[in-house]
Amino acid sequence: MDPELIVMLTHNDLTVENAYQVFEECKDSKALYFGFKEQPLPIEEMQRIFARMKECGKRTVLEVVEYTEAEGLEGAKMAAVCGCDVLMGTCYHESIHRFCQQHKIDYMPFVGSIVGRPSILQGSIESMVEEAIRLKKMGVFGIDLLGYRYDANAEQLISEIVSKTNMAVCVAGSIDSYERLQFVKDIQPWAFTIGSAFFDQKFGSSIAEQIDLVCDFINAKKIHVA
Repeated sequence: MDPELIVMLTHNDLTVENAYQVFEECKDSKALYFGFKEQPLPIEEMQRIFARMKECGKRTVLEVVEYTEAEGLEGAKMAAVCGCDVLMGTCYHESIHRFCQQHKIDYMPFVGSIVGRPSILQGSIESMVEEAIRLKKMGVFGIDLLGYRYDANAEQLISEIVSKTNMAVCVAGSIDSYERLQFVKDIQPWAFTIGSAFFDQKFGSSIAEQIDLVCDFINAKKIHVA
């Protein structure tokens, strides 16, 4: 199966303030998965947007860019209150995993050492492969891989994680060109995210147009790229 596009209504790792309006403009696009980050919108607005996504038949994703157990668990609680299908991000903790299981949320924690916001990924490829395999044995749905945020050989990391773990991998962050899209298509992870690149018009003009162009590219339909 072709990788799923997860449309993130985010720019520079923060949810855009007009996320509801942006979703309304692209709700009829070809992407099934939509989501955003845990900051900076109030929880009531997050609930409103996720509820609207559900009304439109979308699968919903909250990505939490936090690294401590307490902050990660708080993010998981946000995902539950918002009725999200998938929690991406957080560093793995058993308490977060258990909470997600109890609330029927698919959990996809980060691997590697992550610093800053926007996030930078550090660590050896070997150690991240081992960590991903360990998380798979613990029963997580998959992993959130900040592949193109890696401070070394990003494409080697993505390729080895996908080929050696046989698990759901979401390549998240900085997919901002057709060259990178082609690589993702060739490697075949479960999913990938695009957020900032849509707002920076890297794939066209309107968000809805760009989503459909990316979906068509991934699904190998013939398109014209200017």
